[in-house]
Amino acid sequence: MEENQHEGMNRIIASLPFLREAASALQEVILASVVMIGEIPAPTFREQARVRFIENRFAEMGLQSCTIDERGNALGVLPGSRGEANILVMARADTVFPENVDHTISVHPEAVYGPGVGNNSVGAAVVATLPMILDLLEVRLQSNLILMGATRSLGRGNLEGLRFFLAHNKLPLRAGICVEGVPLGLLSHSSVGLVRGEVRCRLPDGYDWTRYGAVGSIVTLNEVINRILEIPLPKRPRTAVVFNSIEGGKSFDTNPSSAVLRLEIRSESWEMVRHLRSRVEEINAEVSAQTGSELELEIVTRRKPGGILYTHPLAIIARRILKALDIEPRKTPSTSDLAAFAARRIPALTVGITQGELESSAGEYIRIKPIYSGLAQLIGIIQAIDGGFCDDDQQLA
Repeated sequence: MEENQHEGMNRIIASLPFLREAASALQEVILASVVMIGEIPAPTFREQARVRFIENRFAEMGLQSCTIDERGNALGVLPGSRGEANILVMARADTVFPENVDHTISVHPEAVYGPGVGNNSVGAAVVATLPMILDLLEVRLQSNLILMGATRSLGRGNLEGLRFFLAHNKLPLRAGICVEGVPLGLLSHSSVGLVRGEVRCRLPDGYDWTRYGAVGSIVTLNEVINRILEIPLPKRPRTAVVFNSIEGGKSFDTNPSSAVLRLEIRSESWEMVRHLRSRVEEINAEVSAQTGSELELEIVTRRKPGGILYTHPLAIIARRILKALDIEPRKTPSTSDLAAFAARRIPALTVGITQGELESSAGEYIRIKPIYSGLAQLIGIIQAIDGGFCDDDQQLA
């Protein structure tokens, strides 16, 4: 049996360069999907138009059980030749960009530009066209392939779409793959503990601007930041506090009466995440008492650590596939969709499709040529899971 598995994996590895070369012939199909999906605004909680488009694509390609579920997820099933196992391949349907942003996608000889194109229009486009890609590359699977455009993933969405599906799905899942746009080489197999929150500072009516320590909402939040930075963080477990944004005030000649600080607490230890959250709440109470301001921490995202171990066959084989394609792996713990799989103890990976930049002076963009390697990588991992080469229930973190 082990010898047969070894030979089977060798065949998959040997086919990767041919898959990459063949994928280059699909450029027009893939880029057309990127443009059509990317130009449909899909801010979190308002992804309906984009989801309908993805579900229609699933139906056009002859998938079974095409539907939009109660949380707005687009779903379709590509039946396998045997259908005894199920593999979920998903990408986020929502983006961080509001509807009033110009969603025009522009295609250049080497790159594609536009808001949300890398996070995650290209990932959604790959999932939406995956049946056609597999058919054109003559890749046949024994397992059923469940394809999903997931909603309510970002910010306050807190992976609600994916969590809902995994909680109500009746089909046993062999593994899951989360498809990100960038970067190619991203390889996450575990999820860190995470809370995201907003510290809101508000000055009450009748606030005494002449009292000692009266400095306004922005400086008050700056004091909160300074005190958080004084908290000693351990080297093990790896832990970080990330300040994402601060907003407040209106203009010159006005005293800022409200402001909001957005932050993340990340750690390999859930106990450390809980401890730091408590410390932030204590700091809020202390600063509030000193300044007369009202400070409140609202948690918008919670994700416990988990996933598969570095030694899990799925992680090992994924690294082998990347090496065969000369892709430098970026083994980074995930702070996104992978947490939903980890919570259900379903083996899963997060992978990237291409190179690009989410934030640059030229705007968000993705490079075209690396997409071929990203597709070969994704298909290779799917084939390895389909062949049963990645099974090991004992290697869950």
